[in-house]
Amino acid sequence: MKKVIAFLSLALMLNIGMTNISFAQEATEAPDTTATEAVAAEQQVTDATADPLAPPVKNESFHQMLKNRFIEGGPTFMTPILLCLIFGLALCIERIIYLNLADVNPDKLLVNVEKRIQENGITDAKELCRDSRGPVASIMFQGLDRYNEGLENVEKAIVSYGGVQIAKLEKNLSWIGLFIAISPSLGFLGTVVGMVQAFDAIEIAGDISPTIVAGGMKIALITTVFGLIVAIILQVFYNYIISKIDSIVADMEDASITFMDILVRNKNAKN
Repeated sequence: MKKVIAFLSLALMLNIGMTNISFAQEATEAPDTTATEAVAAEQQVTDATADPLAPPVKNESFHQMLKNRFIEGGPTFMTPILLCLIFGLALCIERIIYLNLADVNPDKLLVNVEKRIQENGITDAKELCRDSRGPVASIMFQGLDRYNEGLENVEKAIVSYGGVQIAKLEKNLSWIGLFIAISPSLGFLGTVVGMVQAFDAIEIAGDISPTIVAGGMKIALITTVFGLIVAIILQVFYNYIISKIDSIVADMEDASITFMDILVRNKNAKN
Protein backbone atom coordinates (compact mmCIF):
# COMPACT_ATOMS: atom_id res chain seq x y z
CA MET A 1 0.00 0.00 0.00
CA LYS A 2 2.84 2.35 0.86
CA LYS A 3 4.46 1.55 -2.47
CA VAL A 4 1.26 2.42 -4.31
CA ILE A 5 0.95 5.78 -2.48
CA ALA A 6 4.60 6.55 -3.11
CA PHE A 7 4.18 5.68 -6.79
CA LEU A 8 1.11 7.92 -7.12
CA SER A 9 2.88 10.79 -5.34
CA LEU A 10 5.87 10.47 -7.65
CA ALA A 11 3.62 10.41 -10.69
CA LEU A 12 1.76 13.54 -9.43
CA MET A 13 5.03 15.38 -8.86
CA LEU A 14 6.28 14.45 -12.30
CA ASN A 15 2.97 15.60 -13.81
CA ILE A 16 3.17 19.01 -12.03
CA GLY A 17 6.79 19.41 -13.12
CA MET A 18 6.01 18.69 -16.74
CA THR A 19 3.10 21.17 -16.62
CA ASN A 20 5.38 23.94 -15.26
CA ILE A 21 7.98 23.19 -17.92
CA SER A 22 5.28 23.41 -20.61
CA PHE A 23 4.00 26.78 -19.27
CA ALA A 24 7.55 28.12 -19.15
CA GLN A 25 8.18 27.11 -22.75
CA GLU A 26 4.95 28.80 -23.88
CA ALA A 27 5.85 31.98 -21.98
CA THR A 28 9.29 31.98 -23.58
CA GLU A 29 7.93 31.44 -27.08
CA ALA A 30 5.17 34.12 -26.77
CA PRO A 31 7.47 37.16 -27.09
CA ASP A 32 9.11 35.62 -30.12
CA THR A 33 5.70 35.24 -31.76
CA THR A 34 4.75 38.85 -30.91
CA ALA A 35 8.06 40.14 -32.20
CA THR A 36 7.58 38.15 -35.38
CA GLU A 37 4.11 39.58 -35.89
CA ALA A 38 5.39 43.13 -35.25
CA VAL A 39 8.18 42.67 -37.77
CA ALA A 40 5.71 41.29 -40.30
CA ALA A 41 3.32 44.21 -39.75
CA GLU A 42 6.16 46.71 -40.13
CA GLN A 43 7.26 44.99 -43.32
CA GLN A 44 3.72 45.22 -44.69
CA VAL A 45 3.62 48.95 -43.92
CA THR A 46 7.01 49.42 -45.58
CA ASP A 47 5.89 47.48 -48.63
CA ALA A 48 2.68 49.47 -48.83
CA THR A 49 4.62 52.72 -48.59
CA ALA A 50 7.14 51.66 -51.18
CA ASP A 51 4.49 50.28 -53.51
CA PRO A 52 4.31 52.57 -56.53
CA LEU A 53 0.73 51.50 -57.17
CA ALA A 54 -0.40 52.58 -53.71
CA PRO A 55 -2.58 55.76 -53.69
CA PRO A 56 -0.51 58.86 -52.85
CA VAL A 57 -1.09 60.71 -49.61
CA LYS A 58 -2.89 63.99 -50.40
CA ASN A 59 -1.61 67.12 -48.66
CA GLU A 60 -4.41 69.58 -47.97
CA SER A 61 -3.73 72.93 -49.62
CA PHE A 62 -4.21 76.24 -47.80
CA HIS A 63 -7.20 77.14 -49.96
CA GLN A 64 -8.82 73.76 -49.36
CA MET A 65 -8.17 74.06 -45.62
CA LEU A 66 -9.87 77.46 -45.49
CA LYS A 67 -12.80 76.10 -47.48
CA ASN A 68 -13.21 73.12 -45.14
CA ARG A 69 -13.00 75.30 -42.03
CA PHE A 70 -15.55 77.69 -43.52
CA ILE A 71 -17.96 74.81 -44.12
CA GLU A 72 -17.36 73.44 -40.61
CA GLY A 73 -18.09 76.84 -39.05
CA GLY A 74 -21.47 76.98 -40.73
CA PRO A 75 -22.77 79.57 -43.22
CA THR A 76 -25.00 81.32 -40.67
CA PHE A 77 -22.14 83.17 -38.98
CA MET A 78 -19.25 82.57 -41.37
CA THR A 79 -20.99 84.36 -44.27
CA PRO A 80 -21.42 87.68 -42.38
CA ILE A 81 -17.76 87.50 -41.28
CA LEU A 82 -16.70 86.93 -44.89
CA LEU A 83 -18.83 89.88 -46.01
CA CYS A 84 -17.16 92.07 -43.38
CA LEU A 85 -13.78 91.11 -44.83
CA ILE A 86 -14.85 91.77 -48.43
CA PHE A 87 -16.50 95.15 -47.82
CA GLY A 88 -13.82 96.22 -45.36
CA LEU A 89 -11.01 95.43 -47.79
CA ALA A 90 -12.87 97.18 -50.61
CA LEU A 91 -13.17 100.37 -48.54
CA CYS A 92 -9.55 100.14 -47.42
CA ILE A 93 -8.27 99.76 -50.97
CA GLU A 94 -10.43 102.70 -52.13
CA ARG A 95 -9.06 104.90 -49.34
CA ILE A 96 -5.46 103.89 -50.00
CA ILE A 97 -5.77 104.72 -53.71
CA TYR A 98 -7.46 108.06 -52.94
CA LEU A 99 -4.85 109.05 -50.36
CA ASN A 100 -1.93 108.11 -52.59
CA LEU A 101 -3.37 110.28 -55.36
CA ALA A 102 -3.93 113.13 -52.88
CA ASP A 103 -0.39 112.91 -51.52
CA VAL A 104 1.58 115.32 -53.74
CA ASN A 105 4.73 117.34 -53.19
CA PRO A 106 3.48 120.60 -51.60
CA ASP A 107 6.88 122.30 -51.69
CA LYS A 108 7.12 122.02 -55.47
CA LEU A 109 3.56 123.29 -55.86
CA LEU A 110 4.24 126.28 -53.61
CA VAL A 111 7.33 127.23 -55.63
CA ASN A 112 5.36 127.06 -58.87
CA VAL A 113 2.46 129.08 -57.43
CA GLU A 114 4.76 131.84 -56.23
CA LYS A 115 6.50 131.90 -59.60
CA ARG A 116 3.16 132.20 -61.42
CA ILE A 117 2.04 135.00 -59.09
CA GLN A 118 5.21 136.96 -59.67
CA GLU A 119 5.28 136.49 -63.44
CA ASN A 120 1.64 136.40 -64.61
CA GLY A 121 -0.48 137.29 -61.58
CA ILE A 122 -3.18 135.65 -59.47
CA THR A 123 -5.26 134.34 -62.39
CA ASP A 124 -2.42 132.25 -63.76
CA ALA A 125 -1.72 130.84 -60.27
CA LYS A 126 -5.40 129.95 -59.92
CA GLU A 127 -5.28 127.99 -63.17
CA LEU A 128 -2.26 126.08 -61.93
CA CYS A 129 -4.04 125.15 -58.69
CA ARG A 130 -7.17 124.17 -60.62
CA ASP A 131 -5.21 121.81 -62.85
CA SER A 132 -3.25 120.28 -59.94
CA ARG A 133 -4.61 117.38 -57.87
CA GLY A 134 -4.64 117.03 -54.13
CA PRO A 135 -6.15 118.88 -51.18
CA VAL A 136 -3.28 121.36 -50.95
CA ALA A 137 -3.97 122.64 -54.47
CA SER A 138 -7.69 122.87 -53.73
CA ILE A 139 -7.06 124.93 -50.59
CA MET A 140 -4.75 127.29 -52.48
CA PHE A 141 -7.35 127.72 -55.22
CA GLN A 142 -9.98 128.72 -52.66
CA GLY A 143 -7.56 131.22 -51.13
CA LEU A 144 -6.58 132.75 -54.46
CA ASP A 145 -10.24 132.97 -55.47
CA ARG A 146 -10.81 135.37 -52.55
CA TYR A 147 -7.61 137.31 -52.96
CA ASN A 148 -9.47 140.50 -53.87
CA GLU A 149 -11.42 140.36 -50.59
CA GLY A 150 -8.31 140.74 -48.47
CA LEU A 151 -5.86 138.46 -46.74
CA GLU A 152 -8.16 138.00 -43.74
CA ASN A 153 -10.90 136.48 -45.91
CA VAL A 154 -8.28 134.38 -47.67
CA GLU A 155 -7.19 132.92 -44.35
CA LYS A 156 -10.79 132.19 -43.35
CA ALA A 157 -11.41 130.46 -46.65
CA ILE A 158 -8.27 128.33 -46.25
CA VAL A 159 -9.29 127.27 -42.74
CA SER A 160 -12.89 126.48 -43.73
CA TYR A 161 -12.02 124.58 -46.87
CA GLY A 162 -9.22 122.76 -45.03
CA GLY A 163 -11.87 121.23 -42.78
CA VAL A 164 -13.81 120.11 -45.85
CA GLN A 165 -10.71 118.46 -47.30
CA ILE A 166 -9.98 116.65 -44.03
CA ALA A 167 -13.56 115.30 -44.02
CA LYS A 168 -13.01 114.01 -47.57
CA LEU A 169 -9.78 112.31 -46.50
CA GLU A 170 -11.56 110.58 -43.60
CA LYS A 171 -14.49 109.41 -45.70
CA ASN A 172 -15.68 105.82 -45.01
CA LEU A 173 -13.32 105.39 -42.05
CA SER A 174 -16.31 104.93 -39.75
CA TRP A 175 -17.49 101.98 -41.86
CA ILE A 176 -14.06 100.37 -41.74
CA GLY A 177 -14.06 100.79 -37.95
CA LEU A 178 -17.53 99.20 -37.83
CA PHE A 179 -16.33 96.13 -39.73
CA ILE A 180 -13.31 95.86 -37.43
CA ALA A 181 -15.58 95.88 -34.38
CA ILE A 182 -18.37 93.68 -35.71
CA SER A 183 -16.33 90.82 -37.21
CA PRO A 184 -14.98 89.47 -33.87
CA SER A 185 -18.39 90.10 -32.31
CA LEU A 186 -19.99 87.88 -34.93
CA GLY A 187 -17.30 85.30 -34.24
CA PHE A 188 -18.01 85.34 -30.50
CA LEU A 189 -21.74 85.10 -31.18
CA GLY A 190 -21.17 82.05 -33.37
CA THR A 191 -19.03 80.50 -30.64
CA VAL A 192 -21.71 80.99 -28.01
CA VAL A 193 -24.39 79.54 -30.28
CA GLY A 194 -22.12 76.61 -31.14
CA MET A 195 -21.50 75.89 -27.45
CA VAL A 196 -25.23 75.93 -26.79
CA GLN A 197 -25.72 73.44 -29.62
CA ALA A 198 -22.93 71.27 -28.22
CA PHE A 199 -24.62 71.17 -24.80
CA ASP A 200 -27.92 70.33 -26.49
CA ALA A 201 -26.20 67.39 -28.21
CA ILE A 202 -24.82 66.25 -24.84
CA GLU A 203 -28.30 66.49 -23.31
CA ILE A 204 -29.83 64.46 -26.14
CA ALA A 205 -27.08 61.83 -25.96
CA GLY A 206 -27.43 61.61 -22.17
CA ASP A 207 -23.68 61.25 -21.76
CA ILE A 208 -20.67 63.57 -21.79
CA SER A 209 -18.82 61.96 -24.64
CA PRO A 210 -15.38 63.42 -25.48
CA THR A 211 -16.24 63.13 -29.16
CA ILE A 212 -19.40 65.20 -28.81
CA VAL A 213 -17.76 67.82 -26.62
CA ALA A 214 -14.59 68.17 -28.70
CA GLY A 215 -16.43 68.26 -32.02
CA GLY A 216 -18.95 70.85 -30.87
CA MET A 217 -16.31 73.07 -29.26
CA LYS A 218 -14.06 72.93 -32.35
CA ILE A 219 -16.85 74.02 -34.66
CA ALA A 220 -17.90 76.73 -32.20
CA LEU A 221 -14.40 78.21 -31.95
CA ILE A 222 -13.87 78.34 -35.72
CA THR A 223 -16.13 81.40 -36.02
CA THR A 224 -14.12 83.24 -33.36
CA VAL A 225 -10.84 82.43 -35.11
CA PHE A 226 -12.08 83.74 -38.46
CA GLY A 227 -13.63 86.82 -36.84
CA LEU A 228 -10.35 87.70 -35.14
CA ILE A 229 -8.37 87.14 -38.36
CA VAL A 230 -10.68 89.50 -40.26
CA ALA A 231 -10.40 92.14 -37.51
CA ILE A 232 -6.58 91.91 -37.49
CA ILE A 233 -6.34 92.28 -41.28
CA LEU A 234 -8.65 95.30 -41.37
CA GLN A 235 -6.95 96.88 -38.35
CA VAL A 236 -3.58 96.83 -40.14
CA PHE A 237 -5.05 98.64 -43.16
CA TYR A 238 -6.95 101.03 -40.89
CA ASN A 239 -3.79 102.09 -39.05
CA TYR A 240 -1.98 102.63 -42.34
CA ILE A 241 -4.83 104.84 -43.59
CA ILE A 242 -4.85 106.87 -40.37
CA SER A 243 -1.10 107.45 -40.56
CA LYS A 244 -1.43 108.49 -44.22
CA ILE A 245 -4.19 110.97 -43.37
CA ASP A 246 -2.14 112.45 -40.53
CA SER A 247 0.80 112.94 -42.89
CA ILE A 248 -1.37 114.69 -45.52
CA VAL A 249 -3.04 116.92 -42.92
CA ALA A 250 0.37 117.96 -41.57
CA ASP A 251 1.47 118.85 -45.11
CA MET A 252 -1.76 120.82 -45.59
CA GLU A 253 -1.20 122.88 -42.45
CA ASP A 254 2.42 123.57 -43.29
CA ALA A 255 1.57 124.46 -46.89
CA SER A 256 -1.23 126.81 -45.74
CA ILE A 257 1.17 128.77 -43.55
CA THR A 258 3.72 129.00 -46.35
CA PHE A 259 0.99 130.00 -48.82
CA MET A 260 -0.11 132.90 -46.62
CA ASP A 261 3.50 134.05 -46.40
CA ILE A 262 3.69 133.99 -50.20
CA LEU A 263 0.57 136.15 -50.50
CA VAL A 264 1.96 138.61 -47.94
CA ARG A 265 5.22 138.88 -49.89
CA ASN A 266 3.30 139.40 -53.15
CA LYS A 267 0.39 141.49 -51.87
CA ASN A 268 0.77 143.90 -54.76
CA ALA A 269 0.59 141.16 -57.40
CA LYS A 270 -1.71 141.79 -60.36
CA ASN A 271 -4.90 139.86 -60.89
